[in-house]
Amino acid sequence: MSSVAVLTQERFNEHRSGLLPEQSGAAVAGPSGAGDEDSLPTYKDAFPPLPEKAASPEGTQDSSNAWTSKIRPLKSSIITQVFHVPLEERKYKDINQFGEGDQAKVCVDIMHKTGAHLELSMAKDQGLSIMVSGKLDAVMKARKEIVSRLQTQASATVAIPKEHHRFVIGKNGEKLQELELKTATKIQIPRPDDASNQIKISGTKEGLEKAKHEILLISAEQDKRAVERVNIDKVYHPFITGAYNKLVGEMMQETGARINVPPPSVNKTEIVITGEKEQVALAVALIKKVYEEKKKNATTIAVEVKKSQHKYVIGPKGNTLQEILERTGVSVEIPPSDSSSETVILRGEPDRLGQALTEVYAKANSYTVSSVSAPSWLHRFIIGKKGQNLAKITQQMPKVHIEFTEGEDKITLEGPTKDLQMVQSQIEAIVTDLVNRMDYAEISVDPKFHRHLIGKGGVNINRIKELHKVTVRIPPDNEKSNLIRIEGDPQGVQEAKKELLELASRMENERTKDLIIEQRFHRAIIGQKGEKIKEVRDKFPEVIINFPDPAQKSDIVQLRGPRTEVEKCSKFMQKIVAEMVENSFSVSVPIFKQFHKNIIGKGGANIKKIREETNTKIDLPAENSNSEMIVITGKKINCEAARSRILAIQKELANITEMEVSIPSKLHNSLIGSKGRLVRSIMEECGGVHIHFPTEGSGIDKVTIRGPAEEVEKAKQQLLALAEEKQIKSHTAELRAKPEYHKFLIGKGGGNIRKVRDSTGARIIFPTAEDQDQELITVVGTEEAVREAQKELEELIKSLDNVVEDLMNVDPKHHRYFVARRGQVLRDIADEYGGVMVSFPRTGSQSDKVTLKGAKECVEAAKKRMQEIVEDLDAQVTIECVIAQKFHRSIMGPKGSRIQQITRDHNVQIKFPEREDTQAAPPAEPPVQENGEPNGEVKEPVDATAPKKCDVIVLSGRKERCEAAVEALKALVPLTIDVEVPFELHRYIIGQKGTGIRKMMDEFEVNIQVPAPELQSDIISITGLANHLDRAREGLLERVKELQAEQEDRALRSFKLTITVDPKYHPKIIGRKGAIITNIRTEHDVNIQFPEKNDENQDQITITGYEHKALAARGAIQALVDELEEMISEEITLDSRVHARIIGARGKGIRKIMDEFKVDLRFPQSGAADPNLVIVTGRPELVDEAIDHLLNLEEEYMADVVESEAKMAFMRPSGSSASALDEPRGPSKGFVVREAPWTTGSEKAPDMSSSEDFPSFGAPVATKASPWGPKRF
Repeated sequence: MSSVAVLTQERFNEHRSGLLPEQSGAAVAGPSGAGDEDSLPTYKDAFPPLPEKAASPEGTQDSSNAWTSKIRPLKSSIITQVFHVPLEERKYKDINQFGEGDQAKVCVDIMHKTGAHLELSMAKDQGLSIMVSGKLDAVMKARKEIVSRLQTQASATVAIPKEHHRFVIGKNGEKLQELELKTATKIQIPRPDDASNQIKISGTKEGLEKAKHEILLISAEQDKRAVERVNIDKVYHPFITGAYNKLVGEMMQETGARINVPPPSVNKTEIVITGEKEQVALAVALIKKVYEEKKKNATTIAVEVKKSQHKYVIGPKGNTLQEILERTGVSVEIPPSDSSSETVILRGEPDRLGQALTEVYAKANSYTVSSVSAPSWLHRFIIGKKGQNLAKITQQMPKVHIEFTEGEDKITLEGPTKDLQMVQSQIEAIVTDLVNRMDYAEISVDPKFHRHLIGKGGVNINRIKELHKVTVRIPPDNEKSNLIRIEGDPQGVQEAKKELLELASRMENERTKDLIIEQRFHRAIIGQKGEKIKEVRDKFPEVIINFPDPAQKSDIVQLRGPRTEVEKCSKFMQKIVAEMVENSFSVSVPIFKQFHKNIIGKGGANIKKIREETNTKIDLPAENSNSEMIVITGKKINCEAARSRILAIQKELANITEMEVSIPSKLHNSLIGSKGRLVRSIMEECGGVHIHFPTEGSGIDKVTIRGPAEEVEKAKQQLLALAEEKQIKSHTAELRAKPEYHKFLIGKGGGNIRKVRDSTGARIIFPTAEDQDQELITVVGTEEAVREAQKELEELIKSLDNVVEDLMNVDPKHHRYFVARRGQVLRDIADEYGGVMVSFPRTGSQSDKVTLKGAKECVEAAKKRMQEIVEDLDAQVTIECVIAQKFHRSIMGPKGSRIQQITRDHNVQIKFPEREDTQAAPPAEPPVQENGEPNGEVKEPVDATAPKKCDVIVLSGRKERCEAAVEALKALVPLTIDVEVPFELHRYIIGQKGTGIRKMMDEFEVNIQVPAPELQSDIISITGLANHLDRAREGLLERVKELQAEQEDRALRSFKLTITVDPKYHPKIIGRKGAIITNIRTEHDVNIQFPEKNDENQDQITITGYEHKALAARGAIQALVDELEEMISEEITLDSRVHARIIGARGKGIRKIMDEFKVDLRFPQSGAADPNLVIVTGRPELVDEAIDHLLNLEEEYMADVVESEAKMAFMRPSGSSASALDEPRGPSKGFVVREAPWTTGSEKAPDMSSSEDFPSFGAPVATKASPWGPKRF
């Protein structure tokens, strides 16, 4: 269908150029002079008369209607629709990513969601055409998705009566959903409780028009006023609306009715008129009158216009079509953009068609498109640096648009024909010149060498570019291409090619070296945040250092680079590793566990001092660990020094001696034994001495023994005897015994096994708790000694296996002792005497017979031990020890540790009394007496001197042991002493949240009581054991001295002075982020306080600190003020467009200028009255230098700004054609012809503003004779 109706307002947006005044001047000359007048066309030439008998358009129309009324087209279930999205309405405008990126993802998502098939194509003006195929429902859904996701959204509101809203929504919202789907918009209707009658529509412009039209139709249908629908052929709608909707507006104003003409994008013929019946009738009459008149008088002309020229006929937003309609009264019908038809139909009055046709051809031919062949690699040279070359051309011919397409060997030109030819010839000349004097070359270089060719910060490649005047394109890493392109002067290209190939060849000859470095050192070489390896890389920038991934557990570090540099770097790193190896020497020092706390010292003082002075790392085992080894790490010499100092501390604390024994190194392994079992047995037997053998393979014969003097001597004799045996003849035998027999075989204190050793001379080794085989006993010595010892042990084991049963008498009163605590005593006897089973009679049987079952020797030994226990129980006494209840907790110690120690040491039982309830109140009244006696009972008077039950501790055991335990308990009763400390120091002794006093209590193991503040007392009480009190008092007094010294120092530091400084200088003295004032504070160790905002003395700065330092700080501030007073401020004008360049990223540029010239710069804020005003503050000579520098920068940057703006004119931004059309036009001379009817007679040209010559539709007009003939209506 060839009709205006198929062209929407939005589709006009893609046609961004039209007839400008200058071009119209090229088509039709103005009457500017006599010479020009001869060149004007005559009226007959411009408008040749039509033949008298013309084919009736009505006939054609009727014929068409007759056919179409009889044929019912068959509708396919699969339909295809094309949607066009103009460039300015596209959401994704990145042309380089067409076919990929977000736009493609959105399309794929729409296809999956709706089931429709989408095909995208790009128009020449970068508009997007989308062809959607599928079932009607799927196509409509896809259309809605396209509009919402690929097209920018606009919004509009339409007001209809509130009571009509429900008809827009429809039943269950079906009408609203259908409307949204049909118009591809989002319609928001206010809630019923909302008083607003505004319906909000969001979507594309085309959709907004459709939705608005449909909503108004629904409202009109529900309106009680008259509604009239008139079917008018779509081709006549432009005549009814008039140019720019003026005519329909006039009709509505005249009649008062509302006339809704469907927009061109809606393919409907129905015009809806609403209003009062009389108004509607009048409006219908006017519309039908216009329609009948145009249908009767209008004729059509079909002309062929190239498809590419249609957009020039349409003009921006269809303005050209509206202009033609306004000027000539002719409607121009352009085929849709998706149609291949080139036929343009002009419809209107016969005498106006000629003028309209002339304008159509003038518009169509006003612009031409051409192309110039130019290799794509020359494009940037044609454009020039920052568009300089093209700027010269476009300044002369601004109407010509030049487009460069990447990858294509052509340049596209578009513009007025005459201008375009001149531009084309200029560009062809530039291309010819560049082809003659420029060349390019491509070389292949492995991508792994690319970054070396570029160099650090591009130093290598920039040097080659500047030296040979060429450009070099090295592909980025993600392209993985090995092709490097060189462009420029032929000679320069060849020289650059040669140099790059030489560089690449040299790199191929680089050396790769693998260093073996233990992985444990890798992290130390790299550094915590890579700072150490960065230093190495900075020192050897040409060498690449690659460390293996930690997960690979590889020791190979790879170096790559020039041979000499790799060698230097290798030696440097080996030196670093050697130092690390030297510093990683480790030695273990066995120190008796009880001395570890002394080695650590008070607050870690001793260990810290040793670490710092010997420069070593010292690790002690955890408190709950059984290990006695202290590990020292560092340089060997330092480790030895630390070891000597630690051993010296142990030697001072106990009678520890160290002795060296010379034993041939070949015997060391045999003396140590399997997993150290043999030497461990010697150490345990000799009171836990430490025996240290030298490192295996060192060849050293000296073995070190350390411990108490007697035990060291004993261990020495055993080692020498064992070594002698090994030298003579060493023999080993193994035998097995149940683990429960081992304790019995060893005997109490090792007595049994010592007898065997003394009688045979063999060493017997029992398994330790860590050994897997707990039954294996090893015998070591000479063959004869081993045989005899093995024989004795086997006899013992055999006798243990010979189970016997025996009875003994134990008084029933003692039974409870043996079976108490779940039989703990019996379990201990069983463990010690080879697993003997002891059975006591049942409770209540009053039998004294106890059964023992086990090996004969074990039963005998267990029986003897039980008799000893019974004797102890018979001899047991109970003693009471009176100690005030308030001291009981202190005597018990943490978790009862002190009382447990006394129980073990003296073999007694200690029972503490129940705590007295101090909360219980005494009776308010004395008890009632009956018959002279209280409650009829006789009570003895209470002895006031008798101790309280809650203070009595009961001890049970042998008398002498109980007495010794009582003395031990009384020694644990804490004492209290008073120490005089000035009251004002109490809070400092307590410390923040009590940390200070807690530290002292922990250190001296005492309780320190500070009096309450309201008492104002100077007496501090210290409670603790007698041997701790003296140390605590000395420590407290020492702390008092420290605090008094601090108090004196505080008084000296509180010296205060003020300096008067003008408040305007305060920010300068403070400095950026407080840098200057912080520096003064730090340097002079003072506190500097500036006045608060509400202070009266705004010019007073207060300095607090030592007197001499405060005076020095005041001098420093005064010097700053003196310097600031010498400064001046100058105002200069700098173009605001270069401000951002001067300031730089995050103020880097401006800071550099301020630091370099020692000045302060103040740029105007946004919205300032003068955006170009910059203030420079500083010393006069520095201000002048800074201003000169700024003006030079402005000149340099302004050149770039101008170039950038010029270059932007040649790129193709969105809406560029529209901007060209928005340029102000000169005064139009109109369409001028010679020998027109109004020039030949007495008649004047028709007056466009005259209502007589151009009456409104429906208005009565007097008949008037005219050279045009009688008027026909």
